[in-house]
Amino acid sequence: MEEVERVELFKALANQSRLRILRWLGDPERYFPVDQSAPEAHSRKYGICVGLLQKKSGLSQSTVSHYMAILQKAGLVTAHRHGQWTYYKRNDKALKMIARFLKDEI
Repeated sequence: MEEVERVELFKALANQSRLRILRWLGDPERYFPVDQSAPEAHSRKYGICVGLLQKKSGLSQSTVSHYMAILQKAGLVTAHRHGQWTYYKRNDKALKMIARFLKDEI
């Protein structure tokens, strides 16, 4: 991982709401119980949709979308578009790389 990439990654992590979103995406069954009125908002294969993230966070849809774009650009989440829905999953491999970097190089 190059130094510029690390800086962008840590910038993405330097926000309380984005950190909460990453925590929630790490355990989606706990933080996003399936709502039978909108089961399409969940996907074991693809993740959690922006609408559920927006509802849980209390932030505007545009703010959540912006935050998710930042997290995706930093490689901390993956996005999958399925019809009208965009689903996000946490990239645990990237988080493990960060932990290893902190442990070994700082």
